[in-house]
Amino acid sequence: MLHLYVCSLRCSSNGCILRLTKAPVSLQRRACVCVCVCVCVCVCVCVCVCVCVCVSARYVGLLQFYYIMGISTSSILCLCDLYKGIQSSDSGVRCDSLKQLACVSTDVTFAQEFISRDGHSLLVKIVEDADEAPLIMTHTLTGFMELMDHGIVSWENLSAVFIKKIASFVNAKVLDASIQQVSLAILESMVLSSSSLFQQVKQEVTLERLLSHLQVTNQQIQTKAMALLMALLQTAGDADRQVRMNIIHSSASVGDEMAHYLYVLQSVTLNHLEPRMRMPLDSYNQDQREILHGLRQAAFETESENSLSHERRRSLCAKEFKKLGFSNNSNPGQDLLRAPPGLLALDTMAYFASRYPDAYSRFVLENSSREDKHECPFARSSIQLTLILCEILRIGEPPSETGSNYHPIFFSQDRLLEELFCVCIQLINKTWKEMRATQEDFDKVMQVVREQITRTLSSKPTSLELFKNKVNALNYSEILKLRQTERLHQEETLAPPVLELKERLKPELLELIRQQRLNRLCQGTLFRKISSRRRQDKLWYCRLSPNHKVLHFGDVEEDTETPPIESLQEKIPVADIKALLTGKDCPHMKENKGKQTKEGLDLAFSITYDVEEYSLNFIASSRTDFCLWTDGLSVLLGRDMSSECMRSELDILLSMEIKLRLLDLENVPIPDCAPPVPKPPSNFNFCYDLSQAEQ
Repeated sequence: MLHLYVCSLRCSSNGCILRLTKAPVSLQRRACVCVCVCVCVCVCVCVCVCVCVCVSARYVGLLQFYYIMGISTSSILCLCDLYKGIQSSDSGVRCDSLKQLACVSTDVTFAQEFISRDGHSLLVKIVEDADEAPLIMTHTLTGFMELMDHGIVSWENLSAVFIKKIASFVNAKVLDASIQQVSLAILESMVLSSSSLFQQVKQEVTLERLLSHLQVTNQQIQTKAMALLMALLQTAGDADRQVRMNIIHSSASVGDEMAHYLYVLQSVTLNHLEPRMRMPLDSYNQDQREILHGLRQAAFETESENSLSHERRRSLCAKEFKKLGFSNNSNPGQDLLRAPPGLLALDTMAYFASRYPDAYSRFVLENSSREDKHECPFARSSIQLTLILCEILRIGEPPSETGSNYHPIFFSQDRLLEELFCVCIQLINKTWKEMRATQEDFDKVMQVVREQITRTLSSKPTSLELFKNKVNALNYSEILKLRQTERLHQEETLAPPVLELKERLKPELLELIRQQRLNRLCQGTLFRKISSRRRQDKLWYCRLSPNHKVLHFGDVEEDTETPPIESLQEKIPVADIKALLTGKDCPHMKENKGKQTKEGLDLAFSITYDVEEYSLNFIASSRTDFCLWTDGLSVLLGRDMSSECMRSELDILLSMEIKLRLLDLENVPIPDCAPPVPKPPSNFNFCYDLSQAEQ
């Protein structure tokens, strides 16, 4: 037992202010009366006397926690008070107790004690009865969620009645938004924690209701609904991943977390195509052979093949497959053995032929009438185009934990890959004619088409029609102009006099970039926490003090833009930082070894401090943030910046500065080397008569 000297400094209707200090046992025994308190009851002193209290050392931390949290009403709310208040018949007392519980449940010490008294069962009963006011229910669900987040109680211990009740809150068309928001978060945790709970949640929550939550104006509900949908998709098997949706975007900009969930939805959905992409054609598969011959029959009007002899029919098929653009016309299945794109190329060709039969026939017949060397091979082009689209859309790559680069066109178009293929295969034919290409130019044409698609998708078109208009406007002549501009710019920057001038300007511009990095650190950045259960709705903020001596950080809410530096509770002196680690060298990457994607490793960095015993771990939301922070921290540590963003910005600044310096030399050719110094004169017997000049 530990003796504490507990003194009440003020006792009024506004509550007490306590001071907890240690005092010699002998002094306490002489001056005070010893009062033994049960270890499960907190001490509240509401009279102006000094009391010596014997309290277990286990509860010293709990008492200090209450004091720090400022839990002060008519008396200090303790665990026992909360436990009784939750069961009070007075709704006002219940509401206040549950509200306070939601706040203090974030502390693991309190959560352990509250759960040991079976307090979480009281919350479960309140939810199952579901006869409380919306505000009380919101506080109940919030407190329950905070308690469960500590991992003290297993999610699998929850009853089916409780799960159905939470699901009913989500499925309700008219309900308090706060209740639905917390209910969505609870269901997400259930899905991620257990496969059996996943099955129950999948049965209770309808997909239509989740989609309706994605279309509301409340972005918090929209984000939580997307998080639950992501959890269902990631936990589901292949048969359950056939999800297509059309998200109606509001006029408001999409937040970082919402952008991440949209990116994950896009990635998970497109990755459903991976098995077909990895699977080569099986020449013994009857269905696949029928699809292959269906392409030939859809393109050519042939006489009845049944009346032809075997050799005649075989010769006709080979001739028509050659016109279709297959390299191996006697056995076209050989062209589809390469995986990727595998059977996905066959699927896209069949989709184009069935969905747009006129465009398909026009493509094939138009090229059949050209000379052999000038025809654009449909099959060969289709196989290569499918591979290009798979690479651009990153099919087969697992979603990054911090990625947010999604294509808006994905959410406005069913079967995105197939529809993009139908647009781009016609683009190939158009570009082929513009380039007047031959069979030897096939690779060059495909490089141009890849550039056309990449440049168009980078502009973030929101519909297939908009993509079609933009990609067709970016014709071969436009690509040539862009390439020529880039080439001329590169040639200008490689002249020896320009290179020498760059070296002289570089130190000044590097200092400018250093100051920008430090200013960016002072402004701060919002980072996402990645826990073992992959819950990503917890955010924290980190920023550098204006004097560049201290890093401040702390937890924040989603809507926080730039929290004041005083609100960030934790700090690390820059002088204590020992090292900057990146990628797989980071402690949080080593802990999750084998679970990290390449993109996740590329965005991870850590700083170690206090003789490398402690570390602060980061996962940037983008490559730009990663470069800004690693550069800024390198500057603080007195090291050189080394990121690709720094090199790119330095090139841009150097280019602009060079152009400004050379404005007076416009249209004047700059020689590669300095002109030669002329030979000295044969004699120096000459002078200038200044006196005559003055006259």
